[in-house]
Formats: sequence, structure tokens, C-alpha cells
Amino acid sequence: MKKFLSANEAVAHAAAQAGCVVASAYPGTPSTEILENIVKFKSTVRCEWAVNEKVAMETAIGASMAGARALTAMKHVGLNVAMDPLMTFTYVGATGGMVVVSADDPGMHSSQNEQDNRNLAKFARALLLEPSDSQEAYDFTVRAFELSEQFSVPVILRLTTRTSHSASLVELGYFAPAPHPLVPYKRNIQKHIPVPMFARGHRLAAEKRTAAMAAAACASPFNRVEKGRTDLGIVTSAVAYQYVKEVFPEFSILKLGWTNPLPKALIADFAKSVDRLLVVEELDPFLEDQIRAMGLAVVAHETELNMLELNADRLQNLRHELLGDVSEAKTAKPAEGLPTRPPVLCAGCGHRGVFYVLHKLGAIVTGDIGCYTLGAFPPLNAMDSTICMGASIGNAAGMRKAGLKGRICAVLGDSTFFHSGITGILSAHYNGTPVTTVVLDNRITGMTGHQDNPGSGKTLAGDPAPVTEIDAIAKACGYRKVVTVSADDLAGLERVLKDAMDGDEGALIIAYAPCRIAAKLTKEGLCVTDAAKCKACGACFKLGCPAITRGEEVAPGRFKMRIDENLCAGCKQCSQVCKFGAITRVR
Repeated sequence: MKKFLSANEAVAHAAAQAGCVVASAYPGTPSTEILENIVKFKSTVRCEWAVNEKVAMETAIGASMAGARALTAMKHVGLNVAMDPLMTFTYVGATGGMVVVSADDPGMHSSQNEQDNRNLAKFARALLLEPSDSQEAYDFTVRAFELSEQFSVPVILRLTTRTSHSASLVELGYFAPAPHPLVPYKRNIQKHIPVPMFARGHRLAAEKRTAAMAAAACASPFNRVEKGRTDLGIVTSAVAYQYVKEVFPEFSILKLGWTNPLPKALIADFAKSVDRLLVVEELDPFLEDQIRAMGLAVVAHETELNMLELNADRLQNLRHELLGDVSEAKTAKPAEGLPTRPPVLCAGCGHRGVFYVLHKLGAIVTGDIGCYTLGAFPPLNAMDSTICMGASIGNAAGMRKAGLKGRICAVLGDSTFFHSGITGILSAHYNGTPVTTVVLDNRITGMTGHQDNPGSGKTLAGDPAPVTEIDAIAKACGYRKVVTVSADDLAGLERVLKDAMDGDEGALIIAYAPCRIAAKLTKEGLCVTDAAKCKACGACFKLGCPAITRGEEVAPGRFKMRIDENLCAGCKQCSQVCKFGAITRVR
């Protein structure tokens, strides 16, 4: 049976086919669709959104210890959150096969960095597989569970944005997913409790296991030589292989799919078979540095390959440099005069009002990871930092501890609060740091595509779930000043935020407004303008709402406002900003 699948979809099908019993993840682009597709096999796979990647990893580890096959998936920065349990579990070792999908994001399409998690796989002493297309994503996932059990090690399956979201035909074979037989559980404290006297033995065993895996990698069909011209041989892996096949099709290629531990004997034999050895890989020189460390000469070049996403044009430039038989790639440029289209908060988004008020109050705003990061840009200009999930609260506390005066506010979303904000408010309260935290509560994980979270009342499978109330958590952490206010009530927001930031104790403000796309409220109403009353003062433009556009120019640089009825969601924020009563809402 063949299906047209993205690599994310292929991983989901493969997990079900391989008998995966437990799948746990936290949504993060480009990995989100893996769990969203595994849930289609919920009759055989128990799947869930965890509150963060560390919990997802720990859940998968528990399932593996119980003898079940398990999978966890996350984007590359999510693996940072999950490294603590992973580093120890690679010592402890898997019982049921365990697969960790790390979806890296070269080029930072939706991320704050582009770290290369091949380095983390080597650091953790995990087995690493790198598919180059959807078929390999399927095949490698099925085999990954087997390798995990064979070597008693978690297997990291590394995807990238390009492989995760590109689709191709996948041969699924006979598809009748069923749970893989569980390995009977046996209590084994020497294996599962790595206190120092046991962990030292694990450390020695890990080195023996790594040597065995390296030998197996040399014989694995996931690593193969494609013979061609021998005046140049190319070592490559993952999606870089696709670009090499396009730009250097006539040369010998060593295509690596199993990249940690590295199949050094295979690489050495390949190097002997060619006159010159070139390494082509995306992001860090992970392969090249290890190959050079083997004492092998690798062709040096000036063409930059180790930053941002790789593409065929960059390899064409490399061929131009090394061989001179092709011209340099011509980079397409947009026509002159076209306006830029930066991302903006949706029309009617409740986050907009919070940032408008924070800017008006002159606050320093420590931000977080989510749609609301867009509050940093004009005309809102209301965010000073974004580091990682949950960092906003610790950043604000650190600024206050450093003696920074004035109004300081931490801002994060509800899903981020559940992910890693609770520890932040607890730490600030425990240490007596008066931090004001605003939770932008839209009851959904918005940026990654509207996944449910502990505040939404549903599980990944769509089953009813208890709703976790943010105000109750804050009060349990010891906060006395906990206030819920409508994110669309600008006057109320200003009053509450001013009081909180000017106070001398910690405060948690819940600014509630549903995500208008997720709640299907994009056409809740329509705001209209009375052109006769509009004074072209420009106040409404400071909201940055995409539905507010320029109308008649009444003086140089001064425009009356016009509301695009196709975009307006009827939130009424603009009518609250207008001092002249020029904006009203109609149904």
C-alpha cells in the first residue's frame, strides 16, 4: 500500500506499524503533526500532549521501563528541556524500544535558534538516525524501535523542517497496527536506579555499547555507497543528500542514515576509493569534524554551508567554486516597490490590547515563546526580551533583583505557563521578588496550530479533561494579588496592570480572551467608522490591527482610518482607543 505522506505523517504510521504503545509530546513546529497523526491510531497507541518536553520524555521512559515500545517527539529546542532525563536514560538503557524524534529547524523558520541536535545525540551517547525523505522516515522509525531494543538505547530520529513538511509516496506494506508484545516487567534497581555505585557500571557499559553500535552502523543498509566518478567522493546525510543528488549526480556518494555512532570503517574505505573527499551537511560540521579527526583529508571550500538552511543554489555555488563547470546560482529578488508583509497578530486578537496598554504604561516587558512575541514590533513596541519557554518570569525577577527600577512585567501564554511558567512564579514568590506576571489566556496552544492544553478541557484524543485554573495555581503558590480581566477591556487592563506593577508584591494577572481563530469568532461582529467624526489623529493605528487601514489623506502624513470589513473581527478595541466616538460596532 502506498500513501502520499509528509515525513511527520510517515513517522506516525511507522510508530503504529511497529507496535508503539505510548506516545507523548509537546507541540512545537516542525514536529507537531507527528502526534496529531499518531492519535488517528488511538485504538492501539495511547497518545497525549504532555505539559512540556521533559514530562513527555519521562512518560516515554516510564513506558519503556514497563516493557512497552514508546515514542516522544519535539522540536529541536524542546530537546534541551528533555535532556536531563535523556542523559541518564542512555546510561540506564531501554527495555521496550524507545524513539525520540527531534525536529530541527535550519534557517529558523519558526524558532529562536537553529541548533544542530546531532551534537546532543553524540553528547547523550544515543543512537542517531537521519532520514532524507518520507520513505526513509517510515523505514527508519520501524527499524529504530528494533535497534533500541537490540542495543538497549534510546534512538534519536532527527528530522528537519524540510523533511518534516515535504511529502512523497511511501510504501507502507501490509498495515495492520497492533501493540508490540510487552517485555515482562521485572524490578531491577541496579538498572533503573543509577546511584553512583550502579551508574559507574552503566558508564562502562555505555562505551561497550557504543562500540557495538558503531560496528553495526558500518553494516547497516541505512548507510550506503552510490558509485559514480571517483575523482570526487561526497559524504552526506539527511536532506543534504537530496541536494547533492541534484547538483553532483555523477559523483560517488556515501549516503549516511545512521550517523551516531559514526561508521568510521565504512567512511575510511570510501575515502580510499576516491581521489578527493568532500563532506556536505546541513548546519554544524558534525560529520566533517569527526572525519578530519580520523586523519582523513577533506576538501576545504569558501562556500558557506554551515549556517541557515541548505538548498540546491548553495550547492551549485559550491560546485562552481570546486569544479568551475557551472555558473553561480542567481538568487531571485522580489520586484522593487513591493510592500513588506511582516507577521502580525490576528485581527481581534486579545493579546493586542495587553501590549497596547503595557506600551502606554512605559513598562519593560520580558516576553516568551508564542504568537505574542509579535508584541515586540511596531506599532506596539511592547516587548524587551524573548529567550525560551517560561523565561519571561525568571528574566523579570532577575531584572528586579539587579536593581532595575520602574515598571517591569513578564508576559506569557497559558500553554507556556503550564509548560514552564509555574516554577517561575513559585521561585519569584519564594525569593520575595515582586514580579508582575501576565498570562495571556486564550485556552489554546495557538502558535503551533491550536493544540489543547490543561486549560482547554480536552485531551489530544478529543476526550473531556479536567480544566486547570490558572488563578488557583497562583493562589496555591502563595500569590495574594491574582486578578482576571478581559483582554479586550483596555480601561480595565490599564487599571489592573498599573496597580500591579506599581505595587510592592508579586501579582498574577490573567488577561482572558479566546483565540478568535480556534473559537471561530473571526466574524463575531463588525466595527465601522463614521468618517465625519474621524479626526485623523492616528490613535487607532497604534493598535497595529490589520483590519485598520488608511483612508482619506487629510494632511501630509495624516490619514483618516478605514476598517476592512473582510478582516474585522468586531473586538471593539479600536472603539475604546478613539476619543471622538468615530468607531462603533454593528452586528
